[in-house]
Amino acid sequence: MFQGLLLALAAGSLVSLQNIFNTKVNERTGSWATTTLVLGMGFAASLIFGLIFEGGQLFNLINMKPWYWISGSIGVGVVICLTLGIRQLGPTYAVSIVLISQLGSALLWDSQGWLGLKKVPFTLQQFIGVLVIVGGILLFKLGGKRREETA
Repeated sequence: MFQGLLLALAAGSLVSLQNIFNTKVNERTGSWATTTLVLGMGFAASLIFGLIFEGGQLFNLINMKPWYWISGSIGVGVVICLTLGIRQLGPTYAVSIVLISQLGSALLWDSQGWLGLKKVPFTLQQFIGVLVIVGGILLFKLGGKRREETA
């Protein structure tokens, strides 16, 4: 479990770092070029590391459901939406909203057991947890505006 926590923390840090790079690339090229570059470099890197660590097993795709193949296309939506969102809202606010959306969506998918996930019962504690996070984001965003207005 500890390793899972460390990996999740690393992933969150890497996502934030990637968003900074994506924003800087987007300032020079545009959203679609940024998406192409990000996903193209990601493909190249994952192919190289996959071949290094898994070798020929990398392409062992037996028993994979056909609709799983669309996950790469979902990545296009992730990068383009986040790049445009950061441009309009700023990195911290946009990523905060993304986190709320991720948490809410994951909770929905888990509680319904969709796409083959193990069904997890929805509890009042989970709902309150989501509300606390949403409240924190609102406080963060609204609190910043009040300080800007008084300055």
